[in-house]
Amino acid sequence: MQDTPNHKSAFVNIIGLPNVGKSSLLNALLGDKMVIVSHKPQTTRHRIFGIMNGDDYQVVFSDTPGIIIEESYKMQKAMNDAAFSVFQDTDILILVIDAADPQIPEEALEKKIQHLDVPVILVFNKIDLIDEEKYLQLVDEFKQLHNWTEIISTSTINKTGVPKLKQLIIDNLEEGPAYYPKDQLSDRPERFFIGELIRENLFLLYHQEIPYSTEVAVTEFKESIKNGEPFVHIYALIICMRRSQKGILLGKRGSAIKQLGMDSRKSIEAYLGKKIFLELHVKIKEKWRDDDTLLKSFGYLQ
Repeated sequence: MQDTPNHKSAFVNIIGLPNVGKSSLLNALLGDKMVIVSHKPQTTRHRIFGIMNGDDYQVVFSDTPGIIIEESYKMQKAMNDAAFSVFQDTDILILVIDAADPQIPEEALEKKIQHLDVPVILVFNKIDLIDEEKYLQLVDEFKQLHNWTEIISTSTINKTGVPKLKQLIIDNLEEGPAYYPKDQLSDRPERFFIGELIRENLFLLYHQEIPYSTEVAVTEFKESIKNGEPFVHIYALIICMRRSQKGILLGKRGSAIKQLGMDSRKSIEAYLGKKIFLELHVKIKEKWRDDDTLLKSFGYLQ
């Protein structure tokens, strides 16, 4: 791969507590839907790369699971490991704080950020939920905690502050190569994002523990031609932990799983830009969140 003269690049890692808006912020920076979002915490489970390209620069963003204060099972430990792994390979770090609920990930701040020798940008997200006086008070408080490269505010709902953050990142790039082809948007394959879209609809359609107790695995992805147009057959497996959860997932006479299939099909067709056939199956694996073999197959463990 040949780079232009004076080409710049960086690995920019985004961290924060659950539900502060990291994924929404990444989607806004990329100008495209790269990672799933919902109003529920711990929606993001994997470290996901999203790539922003310009003629003379490349930024490799990394969205991470929210830092979980108390781990309850092996999957959450793996999610925390993914979140803290960013400190090993970051060129620019973005710490996202929910402006309306400004909790501090103390372990990340005290044990990690203080020792970094790279630009660290503090972002107060969801700024639309507080007034200016409260924001200025937050800035004063957080200035005492670290010598931030810059403190800025964003609202992905109102789309404010994102252009400024994007330009700030570009301004802090250093000379470096393009690590990925310029037309590549992520390091993840299509199957991964299809599974994530189905999982997003699980968060939207089901309540209580169901989204947290399930995992989605795309088992088949068959491309073909139908009526002269590209067509894809997709088969996905939804893993749950108990028979009662399987009953909720299926719904009365299969009504719930049918709705999940219809909503997911629309999301996937919009993502792929082609018509699909989606078949969903539900399978019980009682302790999958603590099963090393299954966690490895789902991409949580190396």
